[in-house]
Parts: sequence; structure tokens; C-alpha cells
Amino acid sequence: MRYRQDKDGLTFQVRLTPNASKDVIEAWRAASDGSVHLAVRVRAVPEKGKANAALVALLAKQLGLPKRDLDVIRGATSRLKTVRIAVEGAALQPVTALLEGFADECSTD
Repeated sequence: MRYRQDKDGLTFQVRLTPNASKDVIEAWRAASDGSVHLAVRVRAVPEKGKANAALVALLAKQLGLPKRDLDVIRGATSRLKTVRIAVEGAALQPVTALLEGFADECSTD
């Protein structure tokens, strides 16, 4: 499952690579344990939350949401993070469509 929907919005896993040459959302990927995450690269360094802030900014821009609606709720100092998007009602469908639109990649980590 790519993302989970609950009463507070959507949550999903992200594998973040800091110190990249550009900010880019790559694809949904399956790990060897069967879990699915969104692979994302950011130019920011992993110091004092800069990479997490860059992740939130990139996702917010791509999804057309304000940054305040996104939060890294787990894994702040890890490469594998859980991101929550606070979205409900009529705004939910466009966000899920955009999330589904990120390319699939069949490779495993």
C-alpha cells in the first residue's frame, strides 16, 4: 500500500536522500521487505532539520498544498520517514491522484 488514509489525512513512507544534485521526487519503490516508499532526493544537507524542511517544501509544491499541511511525523533523523498530509473532504481526491501519479519503479532497494 502506498499511502494510508485516516481521519487526520494521509500518511506514507518516504526514503529521503540528502546532498543530491537536485530536488526531485523519483518514484514509488518496493523495498526487499515488501514495503513501499516514495524515493525523494533533496539538495539540502541533513543538519538541523534542513533536509526534512526541503522534503516538506518539495512535496507541498508538487502537491499544490501549503507547507503547513505536511509534516514528518516519524523518522526525523532517519532516511526512512513517515509523512502526514492533513487533507480531507474535497481536497483529498486531487492529492491522492497526484500521489498515484508519481512514477512506479519496479526495482527494490
